[in-house]
Amino acid sequence: MAEIRGLRDAVADLIHDGDTVAMEGFTHLIPFAAGHEVIRQGITDLTLIRMTPDVIYDQLIGAGLARKLVFSWGGNPGVGSLHRFRDAVENGWPRPLELDEHSHAGMANRYTAGASRMPFALLRGYRGTGHDRRTTTVSTVNCPFTGEELAAVAAVNPDVTVIHAQQADLEGNVQLWGLAGVQKEAVLAADRVLVTVEELVRELEPRPGAVVLPGWVVDAVAVVPGGAHPSYAAGYSERDNDYYREWDRVSRDREVFCQWLKECVTG
Repeated sequence: MAEIRGLRDAVADLIHDGDTVAMEGFTHLIPFAAGHEVIRQGITDLTLIRMTPDVIYDQLIGAGLARKLVFSWGGNPGVGSLHRFRDAVENGWPRPLELDEHSHAGMANRYTAGASRMPFALLRGYRGTGHDRRTTTVSTVNCPFTGEELAAVAAVNPDVTVIHAQQADLEGNVQLWGLAGVQKEAVLAADRVLVTVEELVRELEPRPGAVVLPGWVVDAVAVVPGGAHPSYAAGYSERDNDYYREWDRVSRDREVFCQWLKECVTG
């Protein structure tokens, strides 16, 4: 059963130097508060996994906490480039960043394989791209029934998955709704799971299309209202578009970013 804990202690106990960490959420429910707590605690040498490593990973990369990024698209949604990400790749600042880039379909299949405890997943993508020559996580196999050549992508099994959701009950069962990404698969693929939520309720009310994660697959739940800001939590908050636009200015300049980082750490 998941424990109801404070965010600071939960992050300290569940996320360690050198871990492989997935922080998922599609458009909304992005676990920014947990990411900022990782920055405050200076947890480093992380392999970061995320299908769309937007601003949350730009911040972690700029803080020098990431040694590797496993991803399928990188950008500031609706704005442009991730400048801290680019600086790390192009100039090695504040440290070099190793990359393992995939398609969205490839990453989704990698999470699904990890959640199923299978070593790899199959798909028809990647053919003719030469991607298997640029990474060890893509290969090809021949179907034993038809002989067709298929792409094989290695499973993803994070040490820790972190997500944000709308609600959890007193037993640590979690419910999220609205746009769904790969949160369920990322949780089931991980060894340890931290979920931040908007509120704790006595009983989860069933909702059409909702995803319910039972408490036995979650290690800790932290109640963090607004924990997805500047993204949003459907039914609780709206996306802070001004923040995303402002991040383009902040992240372009190392000195301005370092000032933001100091404020984040002391905030």
